[in-house]
Amino acid sequence: MTTTSKKPVKKRPVRQEEPAAVKKKKKVPASAKQQSKKKRTKIILFIVEIFILLLMVVVLYGVLKVEKVGKVDLPEEDIVINPEVEERIETTMKGYRNIALFGVDSTTGALTKNTRSDTIMIASINLDTGSCKLVSVYRDTYLNLGNDSYNKCNAAYAKGGPMQAINMLNMNLDMNITDFVTVGFAGLSDTIDALGGVMIDVDEAELQHINNYQICMAEDLKRSYTPVTSTGYQLLDGLQATAYCRIRYTAGDDFKRAERQREVLMAVADQAKKASPATLNQVANAIFDKDEVYTSLDVSEILELLGEISKYEITGQAGFPADNLRATGTIGSKGSCVVPVSLSENVKWLHEFLFEDESYSPSDAVLEYSEKVKSDTSGYIK
Repeated sequence: MTTTSKKPVKKRPVRQEEPAAVKKKKKVPASAKQQSKKKRTKIILFIVEIFILLLMVVVLYGVLKVEKVGKVDLPEEDIVINPEVEERIETTMKGYRNIALFGVDSTTGALTKNTRSDTIMIASINLDTGSCKLVSVYRDTYLNLGNDSYNKCNAAYAKGGPMQAINMLNMNLDMNITDFVTVGFAGLSDTIDALGGVMIDVDEAELQHINNYQICMAEDLKRSYTPVTSTGYQLLDGLQATAYCRIRYTAGDDFKRAERQREVLMAVADQAKKASPATLNQVANAIFDKDEVYTSLDVSEILELLGEISKYEITGQAGFPADNLRATGTIGSKGSCVVPVSLSENVKWLHEFLFEDESYSPSDAVLEYSEKVKSDTSGYIK
C-alpha cells in the first residue's frame, strides 16, 4: 500500500499582545484592526467553553495521581493535513475552528501517551454564528492509526500521544485539527460539584451501574458517595455524573456510552452558562493547579475571557461512523471493532453534518484508507 505523504499545515498567525484598557469613547465604526481583534476574541471565548465542557467527557479508572503535564506546543510541521483539505479550509471549512477532545483510560494518571483514549470527540465551532457541533469518534473504530497501520483508533493516542491521535483524525476524516485538550478524571467530580451538579434522566437499566461505578471511584478517590435511589430526570452530583458517563453495559453498549457522554457534556454547558465568572475561574484554576489537563491551548488567555461563555451554544451532536454507515465484527487479533462500512461515505456525511457541505468529495488519502478498511474487514463484519 502506498504511504500517503505528509504535508505540513500552514502556520497559524503569531499571537499578538492584548492592548491595554482605554477610556470609553464615543462609538465609531469598527476598523479592520478592531474587527480582526473581535474575531480573535470570539475564537478564544469559544475555546473557554470547550475547555469547561470537556471536563464532562472523561471515562477513566482509578486515578490516584496525575502527571505534571499542563500545556504543550505541538510542532506544526508534524501535524498532517491531507492536501485536498487545504483547499477546503479556504472554502466550505472557512470560519470553523476544530478542536480534538480526549479522555484517556489510565490507572496511573498518565495523560501524555502510553494510554488509550477512551473518549475521542471533535468540537467544531462556527465562529460566525457561535454554534458548536460535537462528534464522538467511537473508540473501537477500525482506522489508519496515522502511521499506515490499522487498528482500533484509540490505540493512536497510546502509541504516539495527542500528536498521533490528531493525525489519525485528520488523515481518516479529512479534518484540519491543530489543537487538543486531554483531561484526567480526578478533577471531574469536583468540577461538576462546583457547577452545582447536572440534570440527567436516569432509566432503570442505568440505575444499578451508576452505583457500582460510584463504589469503585469512591474507593480510588478516598471519598464518600451518595447512591442514586430512583429513576427519572434528576440532579446528579459530580461522582454520580461521572459514573453515568462510564456506563456501557446496557442496550447500545459503547454507542450508548458515547451518547451519555455527549448528554452530560450538554448538561454541563447549561450549568456553565448559569455560573458566575468567578465560579468558572475557580473551576478552571483548580483543574490546572491539580495538573489534570494536557493541552495545546494558552490557558492564561482563556481565563481572561471566561465571562463571555453564555454567548455560545451546542447545536448538534452525533457519533462517527454514522448509524446507517457502520457495522461491527471481530477483526482477527484486533478484537471487536466498529467498522465504517465505507469510510469515504462516512467522511462525506461528516462534512455535511459539520460544515453543511452537501457535495463534499473525500481526498485521495481517504479513498485509499477506505479501500484498505474494506479489504481488511469485509470477511468479518455483520
